[in-house]
Order: sequence, then C-alpha cells, then structure tokens
Amino acid sequence: MNVDVLEDERQHHFVLNMGPQHPSTHGVLRVLLKMEGEYVLEAQPVLGYVHRCHERIGEFKPAKSFMPNTARMDYLGALIYNQGYAMLLERAAGIEVPQRAEYIRVITSELNRIQSHLLWYGAYLLDLGAFTPIMYTFDDREHILDILEDVCGSRLTYCYSRVGGVCKDIDDKFIERTRTFIERLRGRFPMYEELVNGNVILQKRMKTVGHYTPEMCARYGVTGPLLRSTGVAYDLRKAEPYSVYPEFDFEVPLEQDGDAWAAFNVRYREIEQSLRIIEQALDKLPEGEVMASKVPKKLKLPQGDYNCSVEAPRGELSYYLVSDGSDIPYRIKVRTPSYSNLSVVPELCKGMLISDVVTSMGGLDLVIPEIDR
Repeated sequence: MNVDVLEDERQHHFVLNMGPQHPSTHGVLRVLLKMEGEYVLEAQPVLGYVHRCHERIGEFKPAKSFMPNTARMDYLGALIYNQGYAMLLERAAGIEVPQRAEYIRVITSELNRIQSHLLWYGAYLLDLGAFTPIMYTFDDREHILDILEDVCGSRLTYCYSRVGGVCKDIDDKFIERTRTFIERLRGRFPMYEELVNGNVILQKRMKTVGHYTPEMCARYGVTGPLLRSTGVAYDLRKAEPYSVYPEFDFEVPLEQDGDAWAAFNVRYREIEQSLRIIEQALDKLPEGEVMASKVPKKLKLPQGDYNCSVEAPRGELSYYLVSDGSDIPYRIKVRTPSYSNLSVVPELCKGMLISDVVTSMGGLDLVIPEIDR
C-alpha cells in the first residue's frame, strides 16, 4: 500500500480518554478510545486506580475477620457478598446454619439486590440524559436503606452475616415495614412503565446497541443479567441452588435480543422476582435461633481448597479459599462479576458511535471497587 495513503489514514485517527474521572463510568475507570471521527476503532479499559488489595489483606488476618472487607468490594451488593463468604466458611468448617437465619439472609439479600437495581436504573437513565427517573428510584431506595439500617446498623457497607448465621434477629417492625415497602414498590411499577420503559426515545437509544451473544458471553465469562439478556437461563439461585432458595417460587427473567434494551428489561423484571422471594420468605419465616450454637471463636479450617458461588446483582460471585489448617487463610481469591463483564468492552464497543459507548458501558452496571479489589 502507498505510504502516503497510510499517513492520510493516521491523520483521521485520534485517542480519547473516557475517564478516569467521567460521570458515566461510575467510578475511577478509564477507557482508552481510539477514534475515527465519531466511530470507535478500539476500546481498551485501564484498571487499577483504586486497587486496595482486599484478597491479600485476607491472607494476613483470621478468616472470620475478613467479613467487613467483603462489603467494600461491591458496596451495592454488600449483603450478598457477606452471605457468600459466610457460606464458604460454614461449608469448610461443617457448620449448620439455623433455618431462621437462612431465611433472614435471603430476605435482606434480596432487598439489597433491589436497591442495587434501583440505583442502576436511575443512574443509567441519568447517563442517557434523563434526570427525572433517578429522583423516583432514590426515593424508593431510601425506604430499603431505612429498613436495613434498623437491623444491620448501617446503610451501605453492611457486615450483617456471621459464620453460623446473622448478628441480629429481625422483629415485627422489620417485617411490617418490609411488607409495606413491597406494596409501595409494586404500586410504583405503572409509573415507571409509563415514565421510562414506554418512552420511545429511550427504546431507540438502546435497541440494537451493545449486542451480546451466548457464545460471546461464554468466551469472556459474562454472567448475570447480561447473559440472561441473550436467552441463557443461568441464575445460580436456580442453576446451583443454595441457602433456602429452592423453597421459593420465582422466575428467571429472560430476553433474546442480547442488546442494551434486553439487559435493561431483564434487570427491571428481576426487581419483581426479588419482591416475590421476599414475600414468600416472610410468609414462611420459621421461629428459632439466628446463630449456630457451636461456632469456635478461633475458626481453624481443615486443610484443603474451598469454593462457594452465589448470584450477585451483576452476576456470578465466587469465593475461593486455600487453607493450610490454621485460622488464617493461605490464599483467598474472589471472582467478581464486574471484572469479567468489563472484559467484553473491546469487542462490544468496536465500530460503534461514541454516544453508544455510554449506552453500552452503562448497561454493564459496573461497580469499580468490585473490579479494583
């Protein structure tokens, strides 16, 4: 090829930094975009701006003491991260959790999942230029935070699960407020449908943008609502049931198109399924203790490798622990969904308009501290 032609092509290319300080990346994430006009030639995520070495910290402290760190990885799904780590240690140590504690974990985790989806719903629309919806989603989310604050003592970075159960029982006030919230949120769905989901401008902004396929998700390890938007019914609460989830009747929302609009609808519909789970758990809530009777203060795990996976708001969360027989883990590895989901960006964004990059990135529902552990 003529050298002059190559030089002419280079003159039309430029590099654009999206982040690390950018409102639509929702944290300190930098995406290096190689552009030709308004079209993306290459998109490369650059990580590590807030890396805090959680896994390494866990290898220098007793296993039970690592619980607060789990909430600092995904601050929007902290209770689910608590539950997953507690389950890992309980399986390793052979500790049986009381049924009431299992039900309470499910109730609080599903409330946590709903508030995560509500925050994403409002913030995503804000990324796309719609300011009003986030006022409503934050209003609904505040009710959940108020409920969880009473039982957990905090509003965001919870440390509620314990090895063997939960730190505090729920009371009649918690149950009444939760039932009131379920009725309230269901009453708001028609408003969200009319204000947001039925908006033709929003639909045109999302449909056919950021296309996924099951094969593409398999190559990059994409899980959660993104995978389910391609028609794959993979939800660990159903696929590999844990805790008391098998006792509840709920659906796994699916879409087939695998684009930003499909993922949007999957997450929105998951809110109703979480409400169904909570309602059934409250109806079936057994009496009894919320902590196992025999949990050693110094938890020495038998030598070996242990793994536990749960369904977090963004996809599959896995804890992997190697024990040398002492109370301090030899190795801890956490497989977080945002990290795997982000890896699809270079292929996902190639060839799209820069305005569609915001749509695609927002649809990933990233939590950056979950990536920079």
